[in-house]
Amino acid sequence: MGKISLQGVRKTFADVVVIPGVDLEIPAGSFVVFVGPSGCGKSTLLRLIAGLEDLSGGHVLIDDKDVSDFAPAQRGLSMVFQSYALYPHMSVASNIGFGLKMAGVPKPEIEKKVAYAANLLNLTEYLARRPGQLSGGQRQRVAIGRAIVREPKAFLFDEPLSNLDAALRVQMRLEITRLHQSLKTTMIYVTHDQVEAMTMADMIVVLNRGNIEQAGAPMELYETPKNLFVAKFIGSPTMNIIEGERAQKYGAPTIGIRPEHIRISREAGDWPVRVSIVERLGSDTFLYVEAEGMGQLTVRAEGDLGAKPGDQLFLSPDAGRLHRFNSEGKAIRS
Repeated sequence: MGKISLQGVRKTFADVVVIPGVDLEIPAGSFVVFVGPSGCGKSTLLRLIAGLEDLSGGHVLIDDKDVSDFAPAQRGLSMVFQSYALYPHMSVASNIGFGLKMAGVPKPEIEKKVAYAANLLNLTEYLARRPGQLSGGQRQRVAIGRAIVREPKAFLFDEPLSNLDAALRVQMRLEITRLHQSLKTTMIYVTHDQVEAMTMADMIVVLNRGNIEQAGAPMELYETPKNLFVAKFIGSPTMNIIEGERAQKYGAPTIGIRPEHIRISREAGDWPVRVSIVERLGSDTFLYVEAEGMGQLTVRAEGDLGAKPGDQLFLSPDAGRLHRFNSEGKAIRS
């Protein structure tokens, strides 16, 4: 199981409204990512689900049971934080099994559960080591192992990869995804990194000032954003946004086009531009260009286009991939 329902969930700190009122259904066994800019309320919402913050209003239900007044330990959830919070004097095995030991679980059962978690996380050969003898990624796996042995209804991850370098972040992202596929337990994952959101989630929840701007499958948000905020936040590089007279030609106050949905030519096209910066990534090249009346645009090309700063190019947007927005920033659906 592990279905989580939020009904009118609110949180205020003194006179500051952090979560104005959220309704959300998280299906059992799903991998849901809360994403948004710093200060959008994603970690606060996670802590409200965990019971680490008191509700100012509304209800939290787990498997249709109202747990709004339950202490964190009574909710059947396990949380993994940005900080590993491991005991440096204990072995990996002792760290993973510590919560079970404190709960009075018999030693043979603890050993069995620790061995199971260690096998899932490739930690078996490190069980006798102490945290100081491990890499950052291994320490994070120990923290996850400590959560696994509790056999929770859901795992709550609060930016667990923020302390890792880029290569380890990619590795741990894959490992957490594999873990979800293996355990099939509900996971809620908080991050400000929309790449993590796109690659890991079954459902992304985009938050802005405590409100849910849009919730849905990753490609649904990428291809059909409901508003300008989602359009600009989801996608890397971000969507090109064009306003004013140039946009009006396409029938809207504001239009958006993703970098990969623009054709590039040296001879002719709809928008004459001048190349300012070229980023070659091997498989792709990103061009940052200046377009009269539109400012800077980003264009993605396969391979190496051979362009250099100062080159004159012509761009043509794929008309079928244009996003149109009204004066309030909401998507216009034709």
